Amino acid sequence: MTITDPIGDMLTRIRNAQMGKKQETRLPASRMLVEIARILKEEGYIADYHLEPTTPRATLVIRLKYLPDKKPAIRELRRVSKPGLRIYVGKEELPRVKSGLGIAILTTSQGVMTDVEARRRGIGGELICTVF
Repeated sequence: MTITDPIGDMLTRIRNAQMGKKQETRLPASRMLVEIARILKEEGYIADYHLEPTTPRATLVIRLKYLPDKKPAIRELRRVSKPGLRIYVGKEELPRVKSGLGIAILTTSQGVMTDVEARRRGIGGELICTVF
């Protein structure tokens, strides 16, 4: 089965796993999804991730993170740029998610990065999703 929007599928699987209080979620891996997972781990929104070699495609396993009061570390996970409507932002238009408390993930000519890193480098790109 082909997935039309693998990034949207990843975000939905994370949201659904958190609603079900699961410890981890599994999904078909791609370079883009691994980069998004890397950013989520660096920013402290997920506990860990790793790749499991399976056939015909590797599986990305994401271990979810919960706060001491059993609430998920990710409160809001929203897809911005979709396959049917791409959203691009310039360096002046980079959003501040929840007044800087959240992050926006962008794909740029220099790779996948957060809005803070893109602002520091002075570049824009495609706004993939926002996380709070």
